[in-house]
Amino acid sequence: MTLTVEQYKDSITNALSENQIELLKVLYNFPNSTASAKDLASALGFKSFHATNSQVEQIGKIIAKHLGVEPNLYWDGREERPAYFLFVGPNAFEQGKIRGTEDGWEMVENLRKAIESLQPTTTSNSYLFVWNPKRWDWENLEDDIEQVELTGKTKNRWSCGNTKSIQVGDRIFLVKLGTEPKGIIAAGFATTTPFEEKHWTGENRQALYIDIDFDVLLNSEKEPILTLDILKTGNLAKQYSWTPQASGISILPEIVDELEAVWFDFLRTHNIRRNPFIPTIDNSKKTFIEGTVNQVLQTRYERNPYARKACVTHYGYSCKVCDFNFEKHYGHLGKNFIHVHHLIQVAIVGKTYEVDPIKDLRPVCPNCHSMLHKQTPPLTIEELISLLG
Repeated sequence: MTLTVEQYKDSITNALSENQIELLKVLYNFPNSTASAKDLASALGFKSFHATNSQVEQIGKIIAKHLGVEPNLYWDGREERPAYFLFVGPNAFEQGKIRGTEDGWEMVENLRKAIESLQPTTTSNSYLFVWNPKRWDWENLEDDIEQVELTGKTKNRWSCGNTKSIQVGDRIFLVKLGTEPKGIIAAGFATTTPFEEKHWTGENRQALYIDIDFDVLLNSEKEPILTLDILKTGNLAKQYSWTPQASGISILPEIVDELEAVWFDFLRTHNIRRNPFIPTIDNSKKTFIEGTVNQVLQTRYERNPYARKACVTHYGYSCKVCDFNFEKHYGHLGKNFIHVHHLIQVAIVGKTYEVDPIKDLRPVCPNCHSMLHKQTPPLTIEELISLLG
């Protein structure tokens, strides 16, 4: 029997417990919403996969009783029983979707849609990617770090596991595993959707990749990184795994804001050799593709998800120069769209400067943003308002 999206939404809202909903969210966030019982148990902190099996069957049973429906029967080796687990998803091992175990599920499509519709609305998703030095030697890591310092970003092509849902603009965090210290060493944004190329190991098979612009990149042998012990505290501990076996794992939407805040604070307060938010002492020997050091630094602040969110949460999405609001003009298409402008020339105030998103940033429309930067130094908000008459 196939249940509708609305039936699933009704069951999630009115019948399932918070712990049961959390299990479904964790399964949903695995690549292709497919996980072995062992991996799901590990992500949920269960001591054995048998507990996961029991929970999945219990969820299916509650959904069935709430809706007054019955699933098909299946043979469990001893007798025929109702296949309540089918209301969560069919056996992924039998379908060839997972290996090494006879237990696991691929979440049914309408349940995926129901969970997705009940998730907090975000303009983009966030994903966790993996680098293991034992499996791949990043020979040009220092060159890439220097490229970030010079231009504000470095482009990398990275395997995304089996995940096909990544969109241009989605947030990417890169965690280093395999050798100590372990933790997040980079962050950036997806610049392509997934595409196939030859597998990175050289094997005669294909793998999925995306291109990523990293705007922060650290070398754990020469500077601190955001370690796993920090990632496993507070709300961040809700993430089902900070040490996944493959890239492309979704980061839970409800912890993304806290992760961005922790990452932003870490970068501002630790001794990073080439700190992306602090001007270098001598810029005379550097060239910047985006413009001056001032331009690059301001752009980094303006694009930083934590700083941006703090600014628009305080000031709203209307332009502080012309009062244009994209949602009012374009409807849902324009919801939550606005640029963020940095009021202060970062390079002028020196290395001790720390941005205050409320004091130093303002929401502006793209047209006004361009006009503010039409000259050097940029116009102030007040000066541009006066030009509007």
